[in-house]
Amino acid sequence: MGPLHDVTVIELGGIGAVPFAGMLLSDMGATVVRVDRIGAAGIGTGSTEPLLRGRRSVAIDLKHPGGRDVLLRLVGRNDALIEGFRPGVAERLGLGPQECLTVNPALVYGRMTGWGQDGPLAQAAGHDINYIALAGVLDMIGPAGGPPTVPLNLVGDFGGGGMLLALGVVSALLEARSSGRGQVVDAAMVDGAALLSTMMHGLRAQGLWAGERGSNLLDGGAPFYGVYETADGCYVAVGALEPDFYDELLGRLGITDLPDQYDRARWDEISAQLAEVFAAQPIAHWQAVLEGTDACFSPVLSAAQAVAHPHNRARRTFIEVAGVAQPAPAPRFSGTPVADPDPPQVVGASTQQVLAELGLSDGEIAGLRESRVVA
Repeated sequence: MGPLHDVTVIELGGIGAVPFAGMLLSDMGATVVRVDRIGAAGIGTGSTEPLLRGRRSVAIDLKHPGGRDVLLRLVGRNDALIEGFRPGVAERLGLGPQECLTVNPALVYGRMTGWGQDGPLAQAAGHDINYIALAGVLDMIGPAGGPPTVPLNLVGDFGGGGMLLALGVVSALLEARSSGRGQVVDAAMVDGAALLSTMMHGLRAQGLWAGERGSNLLDGGAPFYGVYETADGCYVAVGALEPDFYDELLGRLGITDLPDQYDRARWDEISAQLAEVFAAQPIAHWQAVLEGTDACFSPVLSAAQAVAHPHNRARRTFIEVAGVAQPAPAPRFSGTPVADPDPPQVVGASTQQVLAELGLSDGEIAGLRESRVVA
């Protein structure tokens, strides 16, 4: 099931962006085999980790020559490989693009790094926060007069990283099916984070984005695009950008005397009055008055509340897999619908099965296991 039902992928185990890309490809129906380190533990390896759902796990020691040989046999039978090593590590293992494309000339070799395969910082360590900082994104997020606010690791690891890698792999697979030639996909989180900020660069070029964060249309500076506290200590979000929606918001709040919404000189005045109105009633009141209208209103929900919200329940935005609530695969397809994913496997759970599918005998697999090449 799913639009990628005839695609096969090898995922070299890691954390963050690469597992997310593997999850996305698997959610869309691709058959993904995750190659984990023997004895792997920690974030991204648990049997209840949603990022690992929907694919099998084999445990291979890639530093062992026998492990390298096993992986290259896998490469010969798959459409794509994705990895998240620092530049040069796969090559030192004898598993770089040259070796893999020699075995399988149509292979798509997806590479996920923070800084990219080249450039002055290519070999430096880093994490999501570093990549989005260098991309100019982190500086845009936060309150006026305060420091930048860290937006979880959504912009670098997942939006600018794993999702970018998955798009690159699918694009290259489409090309490979027409040309018969594989290629390397160089996905870097700094590139992806910068790409996500394209609209802000356009606004800046048009003189519509000031240098100071928290003072612009979409960063909390506009009173009609922000968050307000309610009487019971909860929060609501409003996004009434268009005049008609702004009028709807004010009408339902019972406000009749606010200035024009795009009079920037009076944004503080508008914010203060909206804050006063929202603070006068609990969140349930505002949900009854505003939710489902053109006022562009939403309650700010916790993760648990989001799972239980009627709209999300009606659309099955969240599902439960092996007792763990998690986002459902998305987007949705009318002709090739995707199935609910299988639960994550513990490291090495499918080693025997996958190696047997490669044509290895029980004796060969036992020998590899005894030599600690696989587990």
